[in-house]
Amino acid sequence: MATERPIDEAPESVRSALTASPERADEIFLEGPRSRFEEFITLLRVMRDFLRGFRTLHFVGPCVTVFGSSRIKPDDPHYQLARKMGAAIARLGFTVMTGGGPGIMEAANRGAKEVGGRSVGCTIELPSEQPANAYLDRCVRMHYFFVRKALLVKYSYVFVVMPGGAGTLDELFEAVTLIQTGKIKNFPIVIMGTDYWKELIGFINKMAQHGMIAAADLSLIYATDSVEEAITHIESKAIEPFGLKRVARVRRHFPWLGERGLSRDGVR
Repeated sequence: MATERPIDEAPESVRSALTASPERADEIFLEGPRSRFEEFITLLRVMRDFLRGFRTLHFVGPCVTVFGSSRIKPDDPHYQLARKMGAAIARLGFTVMTGGGPGIMEAANRGAKEVGGRSVGCTIELPSEQPANAYLDRCVRMHYFFVRKALLVKYSYVFVVMPGGAGTLDELFEAVTLIQTGKIKNFPIVIMGTDYWKELIGFINKMAQHGMIAAADLSLIYATDSVEEAITHIESKAIEPFGLKRVARVRRHFPWLGERGLSRDGVR
């Protein structure tokens, strides 16, 4: 008759799956094929991330997601631009959603809060700790980057891209690809900080010239440094086409399921 073994006597692969730190879990997951047990443990962790995100963010939308660098300081002009944009988005009735960290993310959330709007964040666990900013009504912390990206897209009708690095590029092209392939609707993408992005915008045009993307794909991105122009574009490409309207009724939520509603008025 088989007897149970304590974890310290289990095979190394099993112990690593059960005891890996959050920082190491991603590394182990991406190393290649592993045992069925380890892959099952990863699946449960992914499901846990999605469940936590769904329960926290179900009542926050519709959102405008603002992407941008965590490294930009409050005295940077792009911080102030993101702050003004966050306020303008909130005045439209949208919830401002960001990655929840410092820099551009903080600026956009801060702008929303300063005008009494709704502000949420979807943060990520990193080896170098990135604290959530202080301007969030609701925040959920993810372990897996791909889950975080899915949630930042799932609840949004508009994507605003401010200056940033590799992560911001990843988020920009994720949104473009999903729209281009019909996986999500033709939601507007607004690029702000045109001097910073001018080489990238030129390269996107080059891709169209070489037939790597369709000429029509160029219309997916709207570049401007004007908050007023950006808001006009959002109104014409998001609010009107998708029939969004301002509502005062709060959607019903069930606390016994771990759900929490946001109380302020918005659009739907």
